[in-house]
Amino acid sequence: MTKPPRTAIVITVSDSAFRGERKDLSGPAVADALAERDFDVIGSAIVPDEPEEIRKAVLSATSKATLVVTTGGTGIAARDVTPEVTRELCERLIEGIPERMRAEGSKQTPLAVLSRALCGVRGKCVLLNLPGSPSGATESLAAVIHLLPHVVDLLHGETGHPSESTRVTSPKPGD
Repeated sequence: MTKPPRTAIVITVSDSAFRGERKDLSGPAVADALAERDFDVIGSAIVPDEPEEIRKAVLSATSKATLVVTTGGTGIAARDVTPEVTRELCERLIEGIPERMRAEGSKQTPLAVLSRALCGVRGKCVLLNLPGSPSGATESLAAVIHLLPHVVDLLHGETGHPSESTRVTSPKPGD
């Protein structure tokens, strides 16, 4: 069996970036990190913190990619609704991935525990929420990016354990 494609779409959820009042730094930083780990980033979007706009963008992306990453809207402010939309769209949640992101983030800032980011599955696509700040997004992604190829493989029927040469390992400090 051939390996499933490692395609990704990055969606930035931000009212100010959508309105052009702030440059989107998180989305491009996430796309770059994914590309460095051999994901083919096939698209990106910026949407406002509106449930229907987030829903439309995520649904469109899940039909085209094996990984959809959102950045933004995961906090506790009134307009932070990305986790609610993600929960609604996921068939199953993968609780351990955001737990790991928060645990690793807590080593940098105690505010990491305020993230409500989720990770789950819709069909054969992984949905992953990241915080909106560039550092929060890239650090959270770095904590779990080594797991994502294996998750994609599992969703596409590659249910064997990773071989010794492709074993999933945690990144070394400084990686």
